Amino acid sequence: MKDKRIPFNWPHMTGKELYYIAESHFNGRLAGDGPFTKRCHEWLETQVECNKALLTHSCTAALEMAALLLDISPGDEVIMPSYTFVSTANAFVLRGGVPVFVDIREDTLNIDERLIEAAITSRTRAIAVVHYAGVACDMDAIMEIARRHKIRVVEDAAQGVMATYKGRPLGSIGDLGAYSFHETKNVISGEGGALLVNNADFVQRAEIIREKGTDRSSFFRGQVDKYTWQEVGSSFLPGEIIAAFLWAQLEDAKAITTRRLDSWNWYHSALAPLEAVGALRRPIVPHDCEHNAHMYYVLLAAKIDRQAVLDELRTHDVDAVFHYIPLHSSPAGKRYGRVHGNLNQTDELSARLIRLPLWAGLPQEQQERVVSLLSGAIERRTNSI
Repeated sequence: MKDKRIPFNWPHMTGKELYYIAESHFNGRLAGDGPFTKRCHEWLETQVECNKALLTHSCTAALEMAALLLDISPGDEVIMPSYTFVSTANAFVLRGGVPVFVDIREDTLNIDERLIEAAITSRTRAIAVVHYAGVACDMDAIMEIARRHKIRVVEDAAQGVMATYKGRPLGSIGDLGAYSFHETKNVISGEGGALLVNNADFVQRAEIIREKGTDRSSFFRGQVDKYTWQEVGSSFLPGEIIAAFLWAQLEDAKAITTRRLDSWNWYHSALAPLEAVGALRRPIVPHDCEHNAHMYYVLLAAKIDRQAVLDELRTHDVDAVFHYIPLHSSPAGKRYGRVHGNLNQTDELSARLIRLPLWAGLPQEQQERVVSLLSGAIERRTNSI
């Protein structure tokens, strides 16, 4: 193993993916909403307990559908963290919405629910929460704020498949939720996503928006004798090949999660000594959150040069990486969004974070090598601190 690169991610396959893809071809059905798509919908609706699950070609597409469903218009504001992927903001900016960035919590790196209410204005239409690393935001507090102010909640649960908050699946709590099945996620289809419709008021329109703005889904159920253009929409469906691949993953989702948790827990134990001496901080998972081992990250001590540590790991063929550049500091974030309050935690924590290699089936000897090299790189940079 010493001579082999340790990639940051390695796409896991259950062994059934190619068989199901061949089956979809044999059945003569490669376009969207075929038998495998229906199986995936049923699995998600059972697992998440949502009113409707709709596969999309990406989590980005699911978030764009959410913006359409909420009728986001120019000038409407959506409160969200700055420490997130660009899709969280882009989905609303495409409709003319204004992202309002607030700071994150020091423990989970999720949106700080205590700062949301002060950011609400007469233009606020929604709160977009992001469950970072598959660890839930404080959804009770956020939903109560939304209820009082009569605004909607969208859960960006791209990293949250098979994770829960107080026993409830992530993505099932807000009005709308979005999953990602990108190859870097736990359950994958290469590219892919799903919109989770929890508020029953949105179900019919969600189907229409997903089908290019037509009532085609109602037509195939025999509810109308022909389908026509009803409202603005787009082609958000994935092909049946994507759904066939995903179905093999969903069948094995519990086992995949267990294997990832095993690797996550090994890292967590092995890195405890470095936390004890103040060299880094390990992830914090609140007691009412059950995470899914989407990622294992560490926060280096403030005086340690993160880039130097990353560079040293890469010279030893270990693909550890940093994560998001905060949106509020990006050119587009400055152009399209605004900041409420200071974002000190966002700026500080994002500059200290390193993500370690993690995937289902990561060999323990590779984890041992990662920890050994990380420990050495940190030690060489803390002698002068």
